[in-house]
Amino acid sequence: GLGLPAAAMNLMASAGKLPSGTMDESKAQLSKEAFGDLRTYYDGPTDQLKSMTAGSLRLKPGMSPHPPHQHPEEEFMVVTEGTGEISVEGKVTKVGPGTMMYCAANKLHGIVNTGKTPLLFYFYKWRGV
Repeated sequence: GLGLPAAAMNLMASAGKLPSGTMDESKAQLSKEAFGDLRTYYDGPTDQLKSMTAGSLRLKPGMSPHPPHQHPEEEFMVVTEGTGEISVEGKVTKVGPGTMMYCAANKLHGIVNTGKTPLLFYFYKWRGV
């Protein structure tokens, strides 16, 4: 071996991969958008996935981040505050705290805040290949 400390070897082995650990809201990358505050906690490859993105969106009342859209990643969304509607493949469901959405790759989906207070949801998108 090169005589490098184990910590340095571990760092080299995991270069580019998302680090294990925790991250709170204040450390997430904040993007202030017209529709609300978008936070990206993690974005990159993991040991098992080509790409993984995890974040949150505090969506302003009456707003949607975008019209229903599709992408090659699979996605989960978890609503933790507020009320709204999620559409998946044209089916609209009223949602609130504790609602979880799963959407397969390349399927049309979207969310709108129909309430009078911010709607907070967390999202997890990934590609395995």
